[in-house]
Amino acid sequence: MIIENGIWFAFLATVSWGIGDFLIQRSVKKIGVTESLGIIGIIGSVGLLPFIWNEIPLLFLPENGILLLILGIITFAAAILNFEAYKIGKLSVVEVILELELPVTILLALLLFNETLSVTQIIIIFIGFLGIVLMATKTFDIFHSHKHWFEKGTILAAAAAIGIGIIDFLTAAAARNISPLMAIWAPWVIITLASLMIVWKKNRLPALWKHIKQNKKLVLATGIVDTIAWASFAIALSVRELAITTAITESYPAIAMGLAIAFNHEKIKKHQWIGALLAVGGSIALAFFI
Repeated sequence: MIIENGIWFAFLATVSWGIGDFLIQRSVKKIGVTESLGIIGIIGSVGLLPFIWNEIPLLFLPENGILLLILGIITFAAAILNFEAYKIGKLSVVEVILELELPVTILLALLLFNETLSVTQIIIIFIGFLGIVLMATKTFDIFHSHKHWFEKGTILAAAAAIGIGIIDFLTAAAARNISPLMAIWAPWVIITLASLMIVWKKNRLPALWKHIKQNKKLVLATGIVDTIAWASFAIALSVRELAITTAITESYPAIAMGLAIAFNHEKIKKHQWIGALLAVGGSIALAFFI
């Protein structure tokens, strides 16, 4: 019944993403972008392997292999942009900008999955999008240089959000046509290999091993929580509509923001608080109008 409904898995993904993104930012600042991505990929790939072992033959079907390869490549590119945004920007700001994935995902769901939205849902989504714009804007002073209008990491986060929206769609397709856990495992193997190859090419493998030993608890917690988040999301997508499932999970920035403000002592302006409330509130409201 729980799996058939999918809602509980969507909420588990929400909580895990909120905590996971907070941990990821700490990881990229201490260890590095590509290094953190590689470590998360290793933990996820190894952790999910026992659960997908019997499904490995599915990889050799051409249509499955092509879909998962494309998903892996886009996941790697979006993750690099996302982690770079975490490294240079405020987590409380970047998290809300990432909610741009919602309109991208919904558009793909409407066009390619033939899903539909009510007028109420469309209005709520528009309000949430307005909140994202407010959150991204550092100042409305037209006399400021345009370089200072937006928070650091905003452009990277917006680009990552578009990529994540595409990932959400492809993950839903893979979860429904192949299997939920294979939709996560195979792309993570790809990003793990790509990340470690880059680290090796830059002669940073010894430094990576040193960082892992110095930050064992952080890297382990980050990998486990992020794996739980994506696996739960894929399971939810296999039984629920893409647009609605993504909308429900989009409240995760509230958790990450709270952690960033409490532990990183980040400060945001009044209009950004309003934007955050609109964006996060809109995503939560959508859960009640499914």
